Amino acid sequence: MPSETTTVKAEKRAPRILVVANQKGGVGKTTTAINLGTALAAVGKPTLVIDLDPQGNASTGLGIYQADRKLTSYDVLMGGAPIKDAVTPTRIPGLSVVPSTVDLSGAELELVGQPRRNFRLRDALAKMAEEGSDFDYVLIDCPPSLNVLTVNAMAAADAAVVPLQCEFFALEGLSQLLKTLELVRAGLNPKLEIQGIILTMFDKRNNLSDQVAADVRAHLGDKVYQTVIPRNVRISEAPSHGLPALVYDLRCPGSQAYIKLAGELIQRERVRTASIAA
Repeated sequence: MPSETTTVKAEKRAPRILVVANQKGGVGKTTTAINLGTALAAVGKPTLVIDLDPQGNASTGLGIYQADRKLTSYDVLMGGAPIKDAVTPTRIPGLSVVPSTVDLSGAELELVGQPRRNFRLRDALAKMAEEGSDFDYVLIDCPPSLNVLTVNAMAAADAAVVPLQCEFFALEGLSQLLKTLELVRAGLNPKLEIQGIILTMFDKRNNLSDQVAADVRAHLGDKVYQTVIPRNVRISEAPSHGLPALVYDLRCPGSQAYIKLAGELIQRERVRTASIAA
């Protein structure tokens, strides 16, 4: 029979780290990080959102305002604080955030010449896991550009969740992102994979949305989630109230879509775990 100490150690596991990434702006990265995190927490999967965008929209959207951001992702990257000290609970049970401020915009210059500049977040998350994490998932919200912040996120992640807006230039932007992921795999993080591609801002009244969805599925097959996120005004309104859409209006189509997406993501993770065990 295992000792009590052994049992405790067995329960401590590293969280699954997912980077929510797309070099193109306005595709729903922050909205996805906020609402997917909320949905995961709601089904009993404690989740940490790391806001790695200097704009701090994920922090604001989760109700963490400037005065409440004592320690931030900037402090974590610069070695000024461990992640556990920067974790800030939200009003959603099971969901926490490492907030950001505009200070983060200076990180790229400040990290020039610093050791392991591309691995600051990876090292911080590894230390959190070693000390015992309470989280099942970590979602990293990135800025819409390929800079040291995005590189840190991709170098730290197990897999990428890619929001893709249903518009004309979607495939062009996706091809650029896939090249970036391949470069990161080759040079920084060979384990990085695509967990799934999320079709966002889907407008069922618009034939273009159907065409884009069909094209993306034809190119990437089962990498694309079956769940699509509709264009929905309630999703857009929610951040101004400091709330995820799932709290602001649970019944709206956007909220229901993110709940389904969380279920699909969890199922994919179960399949992945089972295939590794086999």
